[in-house]
Amino acid sequence: MNKTDLVAKIADGAEISKTAAAKALNAFTTSITKALKKGDKVTLVGFGTFSVVKRKARNGVNPQTGEKIKIKARKVPKFTCGKALKESIKK
Repeated sequence: MNKTDLVAKIADGAEISKTAAAKALNAFTTSITKALKKGDKVTLVGFGTFSVVKRKARNGVNPQTGEKIKIKARKVPKFTCGKALKESIKK
């Protein structure tokens, strides 16, 4: 499912226009992005939690050349699935 498909599903489910659904989805993703930039967690009970984790600097290998490289430390987004979502997928 891509963004266009998701907007259509939201519009059908909420009985709103696709334009309104697209605005709602964009507001949702923008809000999560801003919260993660500030270092906050976003928890949607039953669905999951969005957070930021810090990865340490480490050594790696370029698979094409076999050359050893250094990978810098960085922050990456993380999503942890909620219990209700896990259970609904198992069925």
